Amino acid sequence: MTRQSDFRAGLLDPSAAVPDGLEGADGTAAGKRYDVYRNNVTHSLIAALQTAFPLVRKILGGQSFDSLAPLYVRAHPPTSPLMMHYGGMFPDFIKQLPQLDKFGYLPDCARLDLAMRASYHAADAPAFDLGAFQQLPQEAMMAQTFTIAPATRILTSSWPLFDIWRFNMVKDAPKPAMQPQDVMITRPDFDPEPKLLPPGAADWLGHLDRGKTLSEATDATSAATPEFDLAAALTIAFTSSAFCANEGPADATTS
Repeated sequence: MTRQSDFRAGLLDPSAAVPDGLEGADGTAAGKRYDVYRNNVTHSLIAALQTAFPLVRKILGGQSFDSLAPLYVRAHPPTSPLMMHYGGMFPDFIKQLPQLDKFGYLPDCARLDLAMRASYHAADAPAFDLGAFQQLPQEAMMAQTFTIAPATRILTSSWPLFDIWRFNMVKDAPKPAMQPQDVMITRPDFDPEPKLLPPGAADWLGHLDRGKTLSEATDATSAATPEFDLAAALTIAFTSSAFCANEGPADATTS
């Protein structure tokens, strides 16, 4: 009888011998069937990576990505039966590969791919009531707290991350400008969308996510980033559905 650990250990290593004692239902050796199954498992995981990391694959090219993917598959077997979670270590994995040193921005691109997928699979949430917010007096507006929507993801980068995504994924997009860019991913409808954040907006959203009021978040962000533009940050947050409805006591300031 084959131990489960031996059966699993050989699945992602084509050089590994067929586990001892592996038999089919009729009692005959099942080595060839195991090889077919092993090949199918590897190809399925590679296909999952291809789906999960479209930007990275576009940058590297299909052939280079497909030769890289088996290395990751063998080093990082799935830890969940849900393939939508597979590839979480991919940014760190490619960061450690010396052959990709010239692609210093690639790990951040992989993080963006992961964030796009996480946004897609995030839970739905009640929409933020912008109309009610706009009816508040100025003082009440600034005392308001906000709930970041489950599908919202914020990425900070020392690379022109949004421009890199746009150049590779949007037809006729301009070449990236070599400056740091922060990106917000939201899901206003069915599909996630990346948005370029103005200076300081990523920190501002982080402060709001930690429960600070609009006034507190704005003051903290302005202190660190004097050029922070609250109107621009609010506009991109509202038009992108970055917030969802507050729950419980957090709604008290809207009454």
